[in-house]
Amino acid sequence: MPAAEQPRKLSIVVFSGAFDRVHYALVMAAAAIASNTPVTLFFTMWAGRALEKDQGWKRLPVSEGGLTAEAMDAQFRERGVATFEDLLSACVALGVTVMVCEMGLKALGMDPDGLRPDVPVAKGGVVTFLADASKDGAMLFV
Repeated sequence: MPAAEQPRKLSIVVFSGAFDRVHYALVMAAAAIASNTPVTLFFTMWAGRALEKDQGWKRLPVSEGGLTAEAMDAQFRERGVATFEDLLSACVALGVTVMVCEMGLKALGMDPDGLRPDVPVAKGGVVTFLADASKDGAMLFV
């Protein structure tokens, strides 16, 4: 795709609390940032649990197949697919903006202090996320 046709920014709403969907949102974010496209990940509702301390992502359900998140992640590793921790670390290291929806935290009774300390989180809500998005960008809902 010619550079003129590429979005100037990728904004991803991560709503689903299913491990495989959150994992794929990280895949898209890592690929975009590695291709020099700025990215914002906006975690809300059940997806926010993926960023809880003590590897909260391991407690997420999987959409299909009867595996646990931990078992699916182990399969990814065995098959040469980036794991959740690999992708999250890459996103942080490459400068992906991570936001966690304040309303989503409140709705689920989550404590903002219960989020991972190794992931810098920009505070805000939907208005902050929308203001961060680019009019020449792409927005995805996972």
